Amino acid sequence: MPIELIIATVAISLALLFYTWGVFGERRHGSLSLKYVLLFWAGLTCDTTGTLIMSNIASQSNVTGFGIHGITGALAIALMIVHAMWATVTYLRGSQKARKRFHTFSTVVWLVWLVPYIIGMLVGIPAIHLRAVCAIGTAIAIVGLLAAYLFARDRNDDKPRKPKSGHNGKHPGSGAALSH
Repeated sequence: MPIELIIATVAISLALLFYTWGVFGERRHGSLSLKYVLLFWAGLTCDTTGTLIMSNIASQSNVTGFGIHGITGALAIALMIVHAMWATVTYLRGSQKARKRFHTFSTVVWLVWLVPYIIGMLVGIPAIHLRAVCAIGTAIAIVGLLAAYLFARDRNDDKPRKPKSGHNGKHPGSGAALSH
């Protein structure tokens, strides 16, 4: 495997690591912080680096056309740029409410970014090597399932929960003794 391909693969894999860490860390933390803004920028930097190297490799081969992988990849990078810039502005100037709600946009951008990532994996890994049409369908199905799960989970997290009650109608651990 050529060194350029190894570097590009590592860079794009690091982008997955940083971006996923940033998105899910922000979701778990419940608010946008400097740590997550920096992780978004690191993910963008790694993805752009890996994509530029991969584009250079493709231009030197007999691959013609931009293709759906290139189009979705360019869209994903554009969204990542907007996301990182908006995260920076929200962190520096946004209200606490804006910081707490930012995770929804982060999740959408991450899901869109996953489409070209998965397509590249499915088409580029020799052991898998799906045709483009199958890779696109598979990537969209995987991302669709992830989106349904994540947004259903968000909806459930927003619902008020009823406290669980013990045998005597009091909350467990409330200090009420059970009588026999």
